[in-house]
Amino acid sequence: MNMDKSVDIFAAKIRADPNLKGGFNAIGFSQGNSLIRGYIHKYNDPPVNAFISVHGTVMGVAAFPNCFQQGKPLGMICKALAEVLGDLAYNNLVQGILFQADYYRAASKTSGNAYLTHSQIAQWNNEKTPNATYTANFGKVKKFAMVRALKDSMVYPNEGEHWGSMPDGSYGTAQTMKETKFYQQNLFGLKDADAAGKIAFETTPGNHLQFTDEELYGWLDKYFLGKSDSIVV
Repeated sequence: MNMDKSVDIFAAKIRADPNLKGGFNAIGFSQGNSLIRGYIHKYNDPPVNAFISVHGTVMGVAAFPNCFQQGKPLGMICKALAEVLGDLAYNNLVQGILFQADYYRAASKTSGNAYLTHSQIAQWNNEKTPNATYTANFGKVKKFAMVRALKDSMVYPNEGEHWGSMPDGSYGTAQTMKETKFYQQNLFGLKDADAAGKIAFETTPGNHLQFTDEELYGWLDKYFLGKSDSIVV
């Protein structure tokens, strides 16, 4: 299934569970965070109280997994592969069947009509046509805890795990959250959430989804304790 359809099924299961009707906490791992982000934008009823994103694809990816080194520009082969994937990703057919294509943000394509018209993550980001519901639902979350893997080999750039991204049209230096157009133009409520003190950042030193039990339980205690009795993983 594609990303939007997966979110719809996830939402139906949430709404069918009476234990979650008053709201719940959610923790996601890797691309599971795209699912939770989509639920927040499209539904958030019952609402997500606190959201922990562990090494998440919340802002998409700009390169093929294991084809890059964090903090460095893409090499010639990796950049060529990113370009080809971008050419293939942004049409109704591919967006309709492939979850990973739905959150793929080829940096050189993000100003183009194909990306802006067809990309599902572009819709969630309000990059073309603003959707007030997406912004309002994002604002209902009480806390976002974003965990970034400093040596992530799956998510490029790993600044995306902290709401950063590549600038449009460039595979150069990744932007931090506050440098992005999403934050500066408050496209889906990111700046408002930060101004309200809702966004927290954590890091882990290793690769993708490498973390200790102590770190995991520490995040749960820090961000979920007292928020809700219900947790969705």
